[in-house]
Amino acid sequence: MSAPERIPPRSVTPGAEAAELLARGELTVRGRIREASNAALFCTVVYDGREASCVYKPVAGERPLWDFPDGTLAAREVAAYEVSEATGWSLVPPTVLRDGPYGPGMVQLWIEAAADDAAAELLALLDAEEPGPGWKAIGFAEVGEGSTALLVHADDERLRRMAVLDAVINNADRKGGHLLPTPDGHLYGIDHGVTFHVDNKLRTLLWGWAGEPLPPGILAVLKALKDALRDGAPLAARLSVLITPAELDATRARVTTLLTTGAHPEPNGDWPAIPWPPV
Repeated sequence: MSAPERIPPRSVTPGAEAAELLARGELTVRGRIREASNAALFCTVVYDGREASCVYKPVAGERPLWDFPDGTLAAREVAAYEVSEATGWSLVPPTVLRDGPYGPGMVQLWIEAAADDAAAELLALLDAEEPGPGWKAIGFAEVGEGSTALLVHADDERLRRMAVLDAVINNADRKGGHLLPTPDGHLYGIDHGVTFHVDNKLRTLLWGWAGEPLPPGILAVLKALKDALRDGAPLAARLSVLITPAELDATRARVTTLLTTGAHPEPNGDWPAIPWPPV
């Protein structure tokens, strides 16, 4: 018997093929990802002669949060993937909700990130008062012994799309470590458990475009997304089993607000604007 075909992340169609492998394959736990705040298990998944690496986050391993209902983070991660796919940007790795060795949970395709120097092209600390060409300012950060440095992110279309996705799904935790550039130049975002809250909880490093007009191409995507979120549409039906009716209505409202203002959102002061730690 031949060995299963090993599937690198970008060789799998982000929709049906990867979803089928993740949803129907046999999960084998290989280890635990220690850096994760909730239980996150590194696994392999095998189905129909194919194999891939993935992350499995069982609901049973979720820490209770004061502002999100218990046991809902895995479904929110899947909802973020559904919205990402609806934009056509494929910013979230293929993600499904399924049973596993430790009960129901989220299973997501493992992404092999590029070398550290690729991440350094997205985020940086500058000994300067203003960002240089190609960079957007986030704010000043303490770097020790009373010194500060300017935290910046790249003026990069991939990051701009990620910032818009975060605004739509109300991402409360977009850290630098959640951005995964791949060797072929694609950019993924991971860890979307604290999303889709009905209250404004947007907390991100990607504030560099705050208040700036949204480009025409992004506005066109948002218009299509608004239509995809209407009652009875397939996307709305899929989200309705992952988040509450109120959360779905709030998502629709956020898309409408982006289209009405035509601009990137700005921090409102009611919630810490930048996650901690930022990276």
